[in-house]
Amino acid sequence: MSHDPAHTIEVNVETAYLADQSDPGAARYAFAYTITLRNQGTVGAKLISRHWVITDADGKTQEVRGMGVVGEQPYLEPGQSYRYTSGTLLDTPVGSMYGTYQMVGDDGVTFDAEIPVFTLSLPHTLH
Repeated sequence: MSHDPAHTIEVNVETAYLADQSDPGAARYAFAYTITLRNQGTVGAKLISRHWVITDADGKTQEVRGMGVVGEQPYLEPGQSYRYTSGTLLDTPVGSMYGTYQMVGDDGVTFDAEIPVFTLSLPHTLH
């Protein structure tokens, strides 16, 4: 989240293992993540781009940068939410992701919305 109360985007994450798209024998583990962004600030803001850091259990890290999310650049009025689902592949049954969304407010201020670190894991893998 931004440190400026006018530019505050809350980010919540839900994850799911996609067994039907995974092949553990080939070290291919598919995960979906559903992100809910909520504009908690006082200024409308548009999501311009994203930056992800994805790490598997072996410490292999990949960075992903791109415009928008799932082909969109959502605009959020104060109090409004936006939800989308995307996915990633890992070589291990456990990993993590975190990152930022680059936002621009109606007042012209650019700021980052922090995506807190979250874990991707097969069900019952972690206690």
